[in-house]
Amino acid sequence: MRVAGFGCRPGAPIEALRDALTRTGTQDLAALATIPAREAELTAFARELALPLRLTGVEGIATPTRSERIQALHGTGSIAEAAALSACEPGARIIVTRVTSACGRATAAIAEDKETP
Repeated sequence: MRVAGFGCRPGAPIEALRDALTRTGTQDLAALATIPAREAELTAFARELALPLRLTGVEGIATPTRSERIQALHGTGSIAEAAALSACEPGARIIVTRVTSACGRATAAIAEDKETP
């Protein structure tokens, strides 16, 4: 199972989310994930892709990349990476570290569980 995790600025447009996901180069997703505070930004995009949206906590989840600002605010280095990991099964790993949309308002990362070939 592959999950795309997202972080974004409040009010980020769907185009920014779409661009961030495109930049991951990943297909065959099972779900999208983000923090509860960004549900409004991700709901329409998840509906567009016909994928479930998983809302998850991210505090304390170790991530390959690290933003000092996000660490201070949310207790993790990357909301996108932590949300993707949290929404997958235990033992999941990041296969695409966070990428940023061209406008800078959204990030996406991809995690997969250990069962995915």
